[in-house]
Amino acid sequence: MSISWKAYLVHLFTATGAVFAMLALLAAAQGDWALMFLWLVVAFIVDGIDGPLARRYHVKQNAATIDGVLLDLIIDYLTYVFIPAFALFQSGLLPGWTGWIAIIVITFTSVLYFADTRMKTEDKSFQGFPACWNMAAVVIFATRPDFWIILAIVAFLAVAMFTPLKFIHPVRTARWRELSLPMALIWTGLAVWAAWTNFEQPQAVTVGLVLTSIYLGSVGILQQLWPARR
Repeated sequence: MSISWKAYLVHLFTATGAVFAMLALLAAAQGDWALMFLWLVVAFIVDGIDGPLARRYHVKQNAATIDGVLLDLIIDYLTYVFIPAFALFQSGLLPGWTGWIAIIVITFTSVLYFADTRMKTEDKSFQGFPACWNMAAVVIFATRPDFWIILAIVAFLAVAMFTPLKFIHPVRTARWRELSLPMALIWTGLAVWAAWTNFEQPQAVTVGLVLTSIYLGSVGILQQLWPARR
């Protein structure tokens, strides 16, 4: 098989994320939050794998008729933003006007962030919270805090998107990757566990999910406070 065929197969693999997004949305429309999050986790795994494959097969040169960056952004907006926002609104965790505020804030600020040309840093991290509302939603569904706390989380993360705070990419950010990547894998496993049990997971899973989320959300800021020696 030629390198060009392999590069186009990577694009096709990335495009499966749109199918998983639709399956997640159908599950959400039926109120099956466990199944919705399981499909989002599958899409999350695809998103973690397709990047290294794209770089390995040099898709920009060998499959140039498809814009892989644009393809990835479209799918990410669906799976990271649109569907999690719908879930928070439809689940009843945010009653009345609070749900409307949340979905307007999440979708409006996130689409601006996705179009921001400054979102990537030199070390392959993100400048500002990278609109990973799917991860935030998993933790919210697993812990079910008071709606005021949820609103506070939404407001904080929405503002954080437009700050100079750094958030790592667990695969592409090289610094501390030997710790960050296992943390991301543990988080994924715990998220699957929580969703599989319809968010009736053991307390240890909840604590692990919260702690790994805190690490993944704060490690980039810690790297800013303690710059690497040149």
